[in-house]
Amino acid sequence: MAAHLDAPSAEEPAERLQRYADLAVRVGANVREGQTVFVTANIEHAPLARALARSAYAAGARYVDVRYRDDHVRHAMIELGPDEALTHTPEWLKTRVRAFDGAAVIGIGGDAEPELLADLDGERVGRARMKELNEITRELMVERAINWTGIAFPNEGWAEQVFGEPDVERLWSAVAFCTRLDEEDPVQAWRDHIARLEERAGQMNERGFDALRYRGPGTDLTVGLLPEARWMSALFRDATGREYVPNMPTEEIFTTPDARRAEGVVTSTRPLALLGDVVEQLKLTVKDGKIVQVDAAKGADVVRGQLASDDRAAYFGELALVDGGSRVGQTGITFFDTLYDENATCHIAYGFGVPETFEGKPGEGMNISSVHTDFMVGGPEVEVDGLTAAGEAVPILRNDEWQLR
Repeated sequence: MAAHLDAPSAEEPAERLQRYADLAVRVGANVREGQTVFVTANIEHAPLARALARSAYAAGARYVDVRYRDDHVRHAMIELGPDEALTHTPEWLKTRVRAFDGAAVIGIGGDAEPELLADLDGERVGRARMKELNEITRELMVERAINWTGIAFPNEGWAEQVFGEPDVERLWSAVAFCTRLDEEDPVQAWRDHIARLEERAGQMNERGFDALRYRGPGTDLTVGLLPEARWMSALFRDATGREYVPNMPTEEIFTTPDARRAEGVVTSTRPLALLGDVVEQLKLTVKDGKIVQVDAAKGADVVRGQLASDDRAAYFGELALVDGGSRVGQTGITFFDTLYDENATCHIAYGFGVPETFEGKPGEGMNISSVHTDFMVGGPEVEVDGLTAAGEAVPILRNDEWQLR
């Protein structure tokens, strides 16, 4: 059942925007005094980027650097550029990302044109990734050298995709509900919410399952787990122990699976907004840990292009569990934005694992890739079981309800 979303608040838009930015700075990235803050945004996200700069400086940031992207330029590159342009990383950009070491990083989503690249060759779209940039970022994440967060900015194009009309106020209401901005004390609401997720992650860690099994329409998949990888909420800590929340919203608990152990078929239960296209009815066949077949009603070539972009992209890097109590799921909205849709229901990611799930250095079973793509696999019709080493199946999710106590 969809949650009732209150009518748009009488709060002034500028005040709401600034409170949203404050939440991202103080709870999401948790910017510390004297820290450099890097913001990455599309040009349509400029109002939020400016508000983030104000919030970061008010929190004591030493300097705020904002970089804007234009996806129409990216469209021209994929359509008309040479093959080497698809993976080229400029030296100045590598220098910028290396400077993330010890800094706070905030990324803004909310695609103003979610299907901008849909008219292009899907395989080229899937290959268009700055591999060297991703490798630098991956190393920083493994070293826990950055405190980072991702948020989304409501805009007309995104609202049009979601509602069929550019109702930005309606989208703001949904975003405020999902991010707990609508609470009287959003910071305390986030603390309480994270505490509940931490308790749930603890239940999974106590059980010590050997694998998860997913069963539902078009899905019969078993994925092995790593004993050294813990389940956790999105309460991360950098190398200094500073806490931050990388995704706003977040409703998941997650772990890094054993990339070597996965078998079966899995069908996505929601559309996937991916690289300027929307993938529909995605179905993956997995053998010996590797995705060996990709089928979809739309957008399959984009996924195939991603999986072909490096040797390990076709292996799983994350398993995440979300039940029907998710605020994102309660809206009944498909947001066509992975930050939101992945928190509406259970999801799996192919590609790079999550280093934070390991107490020390990640083990051999964690997948290493320049890709990390989440796709949604949960819902009332999907059953999730934990499998013990002895082969016992323990229900975890039934009809979108959490079963462990």
